[in-house]
Amino acid sequence: MYKRILLKLSGEALQGSDKHGINTDYLLKYAEEIKLVADNNTQVAIVIGGGNIFRGLSGVQRGFDRVKGDQMGMLATVINSIAIQSVLLSIGQKAKVLTSIRIEPVGEYYSHDKAIEYMNSENVVIIAGGTGNPFFTTDSAAALRAIETKCDVLLKGTRVDGIYTADPEIDKSATKFHTLTFDEAYGRNLKIMDLTAFTLCKENDLPIIVFDINEKGSLLKIVNGETIGTIVKNK
Repeated sequence: MYKRILLKLSGEALQGSDKHGINTDYLLKYAEEIKLVADNNTQVAIVIGGGNIFRGLSGVQRGFDRVKGDQMGMLATVINSIAIQSVLLSIGQKAKVLTSIRIEPVGEYYSHDKAIEYMNSENVVIIAGGTGNPFFTTDSAAALRAIETKCDVLLKGTRVDGIYTADPEIDKSATKFHTLTFDEAYGRNLKIMDLTAFTLCKENDLPIIVFDINEKGSLLKIVNGETIGTIVKNK
């Protein structure tokens, strides 16, 4: 159903059951799921957060300058991107890291043409460094890069299997939405992505699917058209 996707992963997803850092078991699990999709002839771009290493806003609360804090967060996303690239390569999947900030030879400087060229050559493309600017989240980077690279859908991998009326980990009576429009999600004040990312997707008619990244095979089911998680779209 989807020929080119952008997968957004939080940095916290990579820490798994650990309190911080990168859990190699989870890293391998995600890499295997991504390779299954790539083997299915679906082109894959990835944007990963850096919250498992450093979060800019948390630094501000401890006295960091916001710009410096966000720059540290950008570098954290580069570390995570190199980690997922290394594991993908180890299991036989071609992968390239492109960075929104110049950091050669760690990664190549990002351009949307280069990203598309690599995806057309069967590489998984991992786009690191956020947007390259402070005051923007990796959610915003994911939305922007998905639009630039003409992805069919933005997939947000989370710990829960979709969007609920309330946090299902706290409120057991919360009910799940299977489909939502952008306007409905905004009207209900559902915290799917930050407002900048959400608006970018709405204005560019890019659907968002929120799903449980830890459910084995879920990523492949989505690209094959199965109803998994919650889809947010214009109509």
